[in-house]
Amino acid sequence: MIRHLPADSAVQREMHGEAAEWSLTDHLLAAAVDHLAAANWMFQCVNTGEDDETPDPPKPVPRPGVTDEDGEEQDGESAPENAAGAVSPSSLARFFG
Repeated sequence: MIRHLPADSAVQREMHGEAAEWSLTDHLLAAAVDHLAAANWMFQCVNTGEDDETPDPPKPVPRPGVTDEDGEEQDGESAPENAAGAVSPSSLARFFG
């Protein structure tokens, strides 16, 4: 019975933390936001004068189970592995992020 509980159930949240609350759609939307921010940053870099300071690159949207630049997990929880062999949300985040 527990195996078929919804991904956002209390049991899943207890077992997997914030990673249980992120759906595939949430990861894809975060990737879209990150790519749009990067495109805007590139546009700003290209269109600044030579004497202007280059703006800092944008920081990606924090995702559960994904490590940051320092090698630490962003939320302290690990993403659950998908037992069915399908692509996990954290794999998509690594690919698009």
